[in-house]
Amino acid sequence: MPPSPKVLIIGAGIGGITLALLLERIGIDYEVFERAKCVKPLGAAMSIGPNILPVFEQLGLIDEIMKVSLPATTMEVYKENMELIGRTDNTAFIKQRSGYDPIMFSRPDVHNLLLSKVPASKIHYSKRVLSVGQSDTGVLIRCTDGQTHEGDILIGADGAYSAVRQSLYDRLQKDGMLPASDSQSLNLGYSCMVGTTLPQDPEKYPILKDNHAHFAVVVADGKPHSWTIISVPGNRICFGIVIQLKGEEKDETFRNSEWGPESIDSMVAQVAHHKIPFGGTLGDLINATPKELISKTHLEEKLFETWTHKRIALIGDACHKMLPSAGQGAINAMQDAVIVANCLYDLKSLSQKHIAAALEDYKAQRYGQAKKQVQISNMVGRVLYGQTWFEKFMRKAVFNWLPRSFEESSFIKSVEYRPQATFLPFVDNPAKLPILPQKMSKRYAEEQKLKKEKDAESTPVVDAV
Repeated sequence: MPPSPKVLIIGAGIGGITLALLLERIGIDYEVFERAKCVKPLGAAMSIGPNILPVFEQLGLIDEIMKVSLPATTMEVYKENMELIGRTDNTAFIKQRSGYDPIMFSRPDVHNLLLSKVPASKIHYSKRVLSVGQSDTGVLIRCTDGQTHEGDILIGADGAYSAVRQSLYDRLQKDGMLPASDSQSLNLGYSCMVGTTLPQDPEKYPILKDNHAHFAVVVADGKPHSWTIISVPGNRICFGIVIQLKGEEKDETFRNSEWGPESIDSMVAQVAHHKIPFGGTLGDLINATPKELISKTHLEEKLFETWTHKRIALIGDACHKMLPSAGQGAINAMQDAVIVANCLYDLKSLSQKHIAAALEDYKAQRYGQAKKQVQISNMVGRVLYGQTWFEKFMRKAVFNWLPRSFEESSFIKSVEYRPQATFLPFVDNPAKLPILPQKMSKRYAEEQKLKKEKDAESTPVVDAV
């Protein structure tokens, strides 16, 4: 019989809930602990594509996700005066070569969809972690409400300012086991305000009548501002307003990890008058969004070296924080969840030795890809938001001078990594695009072999007449 661990998941974000869904499918016991009192519908647009959609097909959720999404294969970049800098259009190419259209949706819509698939009894709110501990036989979390919770494995999916990571690193630092780079702060580069409007009049914004998402980026001239405007289902428009921080601003900016409605008034005053390609101004979109659904956060990047230690592992922003690149951070968190679930499915026993080996295997499978994505997000951030002369040159080159063949080869390279759950039947690659191999499950192979043998034994033999 396979071992049956109890997994404590800290954080009910997209990465944590994706892991919960996968463990639910395996039959592994788990509990999710979320510091917020409830899940608020905060955030703006997010895109996912061939890198993770096969997993949702495995889970039987692809149709439900498509209902709250629009295909997103184009992007336009403008100057502040609405002069077009450049445009990408891969409408026909992407699905033909990868088998999937990238889709765009309001982040809260898909987050709520995933939450609805996890039993409510498994998620505990108002659980802010104070400290974590582990021994040879298990893990323990202490919460600010005075309660403690025990399990066999602890997964920190609690964001860039992870309490799990902080507690773990403090212990490793005292023991002289923490790499020097892991004690350094995150690299703060941008401040960002995001939101999603209430349903708007398609006559005012005709792009809402289209059956695909409109994705536009505007870069201000001589100002540290840029803004992203994206149409999503339900006649709504998502917006993200980015302010590039420099020098003393980085030191003075308050680092707040919460996606909350605080401290937005000063940013609104700076950007409300800016025009948007769909007609009107940013102020129009902000006024069409309930204030409690507008959130401000900071955009940082950091690739930590320490992801696991004995019975504890980190996933998502807790171990690799990247600048927003059409939802790539969330995609990486979901891919982390897939590989963690795969490794726990093949867990040999509940001994510390075997649990530590499984979690180390997770990092070994994911670290190289995460590092690549952090580097790509840095480049994309500079292209879309950068204000230096070199970043402006990069932007013009990417959208005007690079040949189509380069764009297509870059896309093929970007979708070759698409891990799936190894404990579920694999989804075929419909476009037969080269895909990087992944580590397969010995347990699943053995179980399928036994199943075939059992089915063969139970099949009646009919004598020939």
